Amino acid sequence: MSERVRMSERVRMSERVRLSIGPVAHGGHCVARHEGRVIFVRHALPGEEVLAELTDAAPDARFWRADAVEVIAASQDRVAARCPVAGPGGCGGCDFQHVDLAAQRRLKAQVVTEQLARLTGLDRPDLVVEAVPGDDDGLAWRTRVRFAVDADGRAGLRRHRSHDVVPLADCPIAHPRVNELGVPRRSWPGCAAVEVVAPTDGQDRLVVLEPARPGERVEAPPLAAEASLAMVGSRPGERLRRVRGRTWVSETVLVDGTRRTFRLTGSGFWQVHPGAAQALVDAVLEAAEPRPGERALDLYSGVGLFCAGLAARVGGFGKVLAVESDPAAVADARRSLHDVPQVQLETGRVERVLGELVGPGTAWPRLDVVVADPPRSGLGAAVAGRLAALAPRVLVLVACDPAAMARDVAALRGGGYELAGLRAFDAFPMTHHVECVAVLRRVLAGGALR
Repeated sequence: MSERVRMSERVRMSERVRLSIGPVAHGGHCVARHEGRVIFVRHALPGEEVLAELTDAAPDARFWRADAVEVIAASQDRVAARCPVAGPGGCGGCDFQHVDLAAQRRLKAQVVTEQLARLTGLDRPDLVVEAVPGDDDGLAWRTRVRFAVDADGRAGLRRHRSHDVVPLADCPIAHPRVNELGVPRRSWPGCAAVEVVAPTDGQDRLVVLEPARPGERVEAPPLAAEASLAMVGSRPGERLRRVRGRTWVSETVLVDGTRRTFRLTGSGFWQVHPGAAQALVDAVLEAAEPRPGERALDLYSGVGLFCAGLAARVGGFGKVLAVESDPAAVADARRSLHDVPQVQLETGRVERVLGELVGPGTAWPRLDVVVADPPRSGLGAAVAGRLAALAPRVLVLVACDPAAMARDVAALRGGGYELAGLRAFDAFPMTHHVECVAVLRRVLAGGALR
C-alpha cells in the first residue's frame, strides 16, 4: 500500500480535521489542503481556521469534501446565518448564509474572474457583481420555490448533495407570498414535490403538485382561496392538469420603455428574483445595441423576454428569430408576442435550427445580432463555432454558470471574437450562483472590434 493511500485511510477514519481555508472556488465552497490533499470546504471563508468534518473522503478520490463545523479563527466577513437549517448537514440551497452580503458579491466576482483567467487567459480584475433592483438584504426574493416531499408527506428542501428532505417552517430567501401558503407546515401525502409560483405583480399564486406515482391524482390540503392549483401530467411534456383556477401566471417587465406582460405556464422558466428580469433585459439591450432594420437571433428564448426587446429595437423593418426547445414556452411566447409580427418563433433544439434555418442559402442568410441564454451547461463548442461562422456584428451571452461561460467565451474567441464587455448580477443572494452578461464583438483586420 502506498504512503498516500495509508495517509488517506488514516485521515478518512478521523471524523474531523483542522484546516486553514484558502480562496473561494466555483460551486459555493472554499479550497483547503491537508497533507497534500485538496479539500473543498462548505460554510467556511477565505483566511479562516476551522475544524471541518469530512463528508466525502474516498481514499482514491482526486479531492475531498468537508463541512466547517467549528470556526477557530473567523473572517471579518462572517455573520450569523439567517436560516436555522442553512449550516453543516442542513439545506443545500444556500451556500453563503454565513457571509456578509457585500462580501458574497466580492466572492462571486472572484469566482467569475478566476474562471475567465483559467479558461480564457483574460483578466477582469475590476469586475463588480451588481445588486439587482429591489434587493436590500438578500432575503425574501425567491418567487418560485420547489419543495421536496418525503415518504411521510412532509415538505422541505433537499440536504446538500442528498435526496434527504430537511424540514423547515419558512424559507428566509423565499418571497413572503410563497411563505404565506405554509407548504412546509402542511402534509402532502402522495406527492413527490410541491412547487409554488408567486408572480411579482401580486396576482394569484400557482401551486403545482407532482405525484409520487406518475398519473396518480393527489389531494392538496386547504390553501388560500386565491391560489390556483395544478398537477403534473403522467408523461414527460404533457400539459399540466388544472385542478383549480388556472395553470399559468404572468409577469410584467418594462421592455425598452414599454410595459409588456409575459405568460408563463406552470413553473416555466423565469428569473426567480423580482428584479432580475428587468436588470437582464436592460443589460442585454444596452450590450447588443440593436438597430432599426437589423436581423437578430434569440437562442434558448424561453417565453420571449429578450426577443421582445430585440423586436422593439429592430422595428417593423427588422426581424427576430427566436429558438426554444420547450413547446410550452413557445406557446406562451406566441400568446405574449402576438402583436409583434417581426418575431418568428421556432420550436426545436438550437443545433437543429441553426443547421436548417440559418446561414447561406436559408431563410436567414445573415445575422447582425445574436443573444443566447443557454442552460447551465452553456453553448458548447459546436454551437459556439456555428455562431462564430455566422459572423454577427455582436454576440451577447447570458450565463448562469461562470465556468460554462468562460468555456464559451474561449470557443468564440477561437472563432474570431473578442470579449468587449462583461457584467455580473447578484440574482441569487445567499447562494453561489451569479448571472453574467458577456458581450463579444468580431475582430476585424488590424485588431479593431466590429
